[in-house]
Amino acid sequence: MRVAIFGLGYVGTVTAAGLASRGHDVVGVDVDAGKVAAINAGTSPVVEPGVDLLVTRAVEAGRLRATTDVRQALDRAEVSLVCVGTPSRPRGDTDLSFITRALSDLREAMVEASPPPSGFHSVVIRSTVPPGTGRSVVAPAFAPELLPPGWSVGTAMCPEFLREGCGVEDFFAPPFVVVGTDAARTRESCERLFDFLDLDLHHVDVATAESLKYACNAFHAVKVTFANEMGRIFSQFGVDSRTVMELFCEDHKLNISPSYLRPGFAFGGSCLPKDVRALQSMARASGVDLPLVSSTLTSNELTVRSLVDRVLESGHRRVAILGLSFKMDTDDLRESPNLEIAERFVGKGLDVRIYDPVVNPAKLVGANLRHFQTKLPHVNRLLADSPDLALEDAEVVVVATSDPACLAALRRAHPLLVIDINGRLGADVEHIAGYEGVGW
Repeated sequence: MRVAIFGLGYVGTVTAAGLASRGHDVVGVDVDAGKVAAINAGTSPVVEPGVDLLVTRAVEAGRLRATTDVRQALDRAEVSLVCVGTPSRPRGDTDLSFITRALSDLREAMVEASPPPSGFHSVVIRSTVPPGTGRSVVAPAFAPELLPPGWSVGTAMCPEFLREGCGVEDFFAPPFVVVGTDAARTRESCERLFDFLDLDLHHVDVATAESLKYACNAFHAVKVTFANEMGRIFSQFGVDSRTVMELFCEDHKLNISPSYLRPGFAFGGSCLPKDVRALQSMARASGVDLPLVSSTLTSNELTVRSLVDRVLESGHRRVAILGLSFKMDTDDLRESPNLEIAERFVGKGLDVRIYDPVVNPAKLVGANLRHFQTKLPHVNRLLADSPDLALEDAEVVVVATSDPACLAALRRAHPLLVIDINGRLGADVEHIAGYEGVGW
């Protein structure tokens, strides 16, 4: 394919050299004449292991060149990849000025540049941009009425996952290839562009593709911070935290895994809240700050509070809760966030009915029973003997279980609002009237 790449920084240069090395005809464009000269001389304008050799070979093979002239880069190109910077503004929001300038230059160049033989061109954003940028900035820039004769344009977001220092390695072995677009022909162009990777392309909506990079980078920052906080606290006890974290990373069932990385409701139970508080106590006693760990309890409380507020703001008074324990298929109510919201609903004067397929107050013992009695001392009058009874006349249903009997009863009922805090209820439930996810 003939490809134009806007921006010859780390991402643009590695992408240009990588695509050219796999047979694509690539023209890089940049306002910096020094970067353009470096590429045309067969050298990389950025320092990155392995990229110099890729650039040299691609230039020698005649598959890579660079220019400051947008028209030359765009001439007969099937795809434009926008790899310009999106730095932070002083208040932290994203500066999209380089994006808007590149899009404007691109569209203006179409007046003089020859379109590809098919007449269809794909503008693909590789830069990291906030969700909604594609819809509000990129797509409107190429509305059909703004295009010169002979051109039609589809737009997409295809985030990059290149780490500086191993960008070339990451380019040829990415974790996935994600394309967000509503244009079928642009999706096909991206598939052709990256088919040498032999990876299935994940086709998503534009905003999902834009969001993914932020989620990845935030999690990487959280991981670094978490490891450092563990080092700060455990070193106070003479523990080598490197050994702790090496062992920690051997657990691929829970620690380094998809476990817990699902949007849903608050955490609870007999372990997580207790042990987070214990770490906070150790830190205070040792004069150490653990802001990340400490903030988990604050964030957890916000999750509970936001659900309660959501129900109260609906104006409905009759609420059914399906699932009471902190984890489905158990009867453990200790620090269950579901029990917490039931208590708050009762405290706000709502008419609450509860059904849990597992929890039986008559069989609760020990700390589990005491916690139950403390939270809802009159729980027997709230508990229903069946999901149908719990749902009778309910206006709002909070669903925390995937129990088949509960879901069947839910499909028979006609509540005004269904809030799913499980995320695993299935498409037939997610399509019923009034359905909302707690965080989706």
